[in-house]
Formats: sequence, C-alpha cells, structure tokens
Amino acid sequence: MLGPCAGGAVYSPAITDFVYMVRGTSYMFVTGPNVVKSVTHEDVDMERLGGADVHARVSGVAHFACDSEPECLESIRDLFFYIPSNNREDPPRRETADPFDRADEELLTIVPDDPAQPYDMRAVIRRVVDDGRFLEVHEQYAQNLIVGFAHLGGHAVGIVANQPAVLAGVLDIDSSVKGARFVRFCDAFNIPLIVFEDVPGFLPGVGQEHGGIIRHGAKLLYAFAEATVPRMTVITRKAYGGAYDVMNSKHIRGDLNFAWPTAEIAVMGPKGAVEILFRREIAESADPAETARRLEAEYREKFAHPYEAAARGYVDDVIDPRETRSRLIIGLDMLRNKRDTNPPRKHGNIPL
Repeated sequence: MLGPCAGGAVYSPAITDFVYMVRGTSYMFVTGPNVVKSVTHEDVDMERLGGADVHARVSGVAHFACDSEPECLESIRDLFFYIPSNNREDPPRRETADPFDRADEELLTIVPDDPAQPYDMRAVIRRVVDDGRFLEVHEQYAQNLIVGFAHLGGHAVGIVANQPAVLAGVLDIDSSVKGARFVRFCDAFNIPLIVFEDVPGFLPGVGQEHGGIIRHGAKLLYAFAEATVPRMTVITRKAYGGAYDVMNSKHIRGDLNFAWPTAEIAVMGPKGAVEILFRREIAESADPAETARRLEAEYREKFAHPYEAAARGYVDDVIDPRETRSRLIIGLDMLRNKRDTNPPRKHGNIPL
C-alpha cells in the first residue's frame, strides 16, 4: 500500500493505517522473545508474543489477521473498493442494483422488546447497506464497537456501531480508541460516516477509571467533533448519558440524526434514574420493590422514548426502521457537497 508522497502534497493510505498479518508467518514486537526472557524472565515464543491473533485480538495493533498470503492480498484488494488512493480524491462509487428504497421487514422486529436482551448490530447493518456487503475492520478487537466500510446507494461510507451482543454495547477504553482512529481515517480521506447507536453508557469500574477512560473516551468525542465529512446517526435503542453525546450527537455537529421508535434517549436508564430520583420515596414505602417497579414504568412511559428529544431538536426525525436505508441514502445525496471547516490552527490537541 502506498505511503505519504514526498513533500506532503498528497496523503495516501499508508501501511500503518491498516495492518494486515498472516497467521504463522507474521510477527511484530519491539523486543523479541530472547530479550523478554533475559530481562523479565518471561518464557514466551514469537507467536504468543507478537503473532497475528495476538495483535488482532489483544493489542489491537493489527486490523486484519489472515490464514494465508493470497487471502491477505485479496483482503487488501477488497479494501480499495471503499477508500480513495489519496486524500484529494472522492471515495470510489460502486454501482448496485439494490433499490435505494428497499424496505426490510426484519428491521421491525430485530430490536427485542426486552431492553436488557442483546441482538447483533451486524444484522442491522447488512440489512441497510448495498447488497448486504460490509467489510469489517478490527473485527476481533474491542468487539463491543463495530467499525468498517460499506456502500449506501453507491456511496462509500465508514460505519461505526455499538454492538449490544458484546458488553451490552458499552464504550470502554479499547473501543473508544478503536473508534477514534477509524473516524479520523474516514475524515482524512473524505469518507462519510454512518453511526448505528445502541449505547447504555461508558463501562464502569476501577480498572477503567484508573486506565484513563476519561482521556481515552475523549478521543472518540474529539474525533467526531473535528470531522468535517458528512455524518449521520441512527439510534436503534439505548442512547444514554455521555456516551450518547460521544456517538455523533447533534451536540457535536452531527448532520442528520434519526431515531427508531424503540430509541431511549436519556441521561441514564429508567432503573438507575428511579433509584436516584426517588430513593427516599422507595425506601419509605411499604413495598419498596413494587414502588420501584411502578416508578420505573412511569419513567419509561414519560421519558424513555425518542419523541422528547425530537421535540427539542436533538433528533431530526423518528423514522420507521424499514425506511432506514432510503433515509440514509437521501441524506448522503443531500450532503455530498458538504463543506465544513474547523477554526484556523496549526493542529488540534487530541487527548493522547
């Protein structure tokens, strides 16, 4: 893959933007097994120290792990169906016979009635994009966030999506960094961004706080806020608290934000909100459990829906899930000539 041209006139995707490794033959490490053993007394071989699966699943250094070199080369070819050869070109368009107004009935039932029940966001993505083709990047790393490329109405797009099937789709340190890097790549190469959102919040815990979730989570926020490409969001279910803001909300310049009727947009979920707002009332009641259930049902009816957010302008429209594909394609057509600039400066100070 091409690297930056001399003089910096044109930036082309470099090998460090996407790292491919072949199982059994590719290894990466700063210090090899012998050095590790002599310094730290850890006995490890090359595969376990820096093999393809280690970097694809654990470190996140590799974006793709392939079984053979021919498979690796084919995967690289697939990538160029979605990305331009340099930052001054538009992303490649792909003709499709998939109707722009195709409505998929499965989208009506794909989100479970029980808000605690998981589902696979990949199924949503494949039912919306052209011909169901989705090239996932970093598939094995930080799986609670999905990133990858697809076409919509012929437009090449980058997709960022929460994955309710893994850790309920929460944002944590690894997924925030994964998402931030992908968003910045798409913005660097003029690739519009589509966000599918179902996020209950940031992952709580001592390990996350001590690991710097505030700083790392801010990377994803910064990446979206600075991006000038067309950006659209579809909220399928949960959109809670600070994580809602981070996932390309109107508050950070999202262009078009849609919600399904199943969307819940709030500071937190009904259960947590009730436990805080009505703590004394619940504690003093004759049946605390029943009181909590009643208040939770009232809260859900009044606030756990997208219409309040739509009334305040935080959501552009509450849409029929079957219309998701056509609404996104219309949005891409409308935004194809979008021009946006950031304040003049040498460069931003991303929270590294």
